[in-house]
Parts: sequence; structure tokens; C-alpha cells
Amino acid sequence: MATTVVRRPASFRLRADLLDGLKRKAAQENRTLNNYVESVLLDIVYDEPNEVTRAAIEEAMNRKSYPEDELYNSAEEMFEALLKEDEKDIPVGAV
Repeated sequence: MATTVVRRPASFRLRADLLDGLKRKAAQENRTLNNYVESVLLDIVYDEPNEVTRAAIEEAMNRKSYPEDELYNSAEEMFEALLKEDEKDIPVGAV
């Protein structure tokens, strides 16, 4: 059973360049200005991590040291290491 979302009209005064930018972004995503602004605001208002993410953040923040093999200088370096690790798990001749 679908629930109805109550929407109320609201009026905001925005800088002209900001409004133009919002319209441009909405058009790029083939959305209405109202839909685009609502989705951006929803992302901001409801951007709270779930319990699993909170636990992972807490663990990372409380960790005293990291093994050298877990430190990377860039995301690209990390992805390369992950790909190499995946290749180790693939049996020879399986590809």
C-alpha cells in the first residue's frame, strides 16, 4: 500500500545565478526544477549513516595504527592492489 507524501508550497528568494545553475543541473538530469531541488535537499537532510556504517567509522577512528600494506597514496593505487588481490583468488584457466 503506497503512502501519500504531503507537499506544501514554499517560496524562496534565491540569487539569480544560483537559480540558473539549479535549472541547468535539473535539465542535465531531465528533471523538473522542483524535483531536482527536492532530491538535493532530501540528500542533505537525510544523509545519516546506518548502524553498520557508524560502527565502521567508529572502528576506523579508534584504530591506533594501520599495517603498511593497507596504506595507499591514491585511490588508483588502492584499486590496483584490490585487482591484484582478486587475481590471486581466480584459479588458473578459469578465465
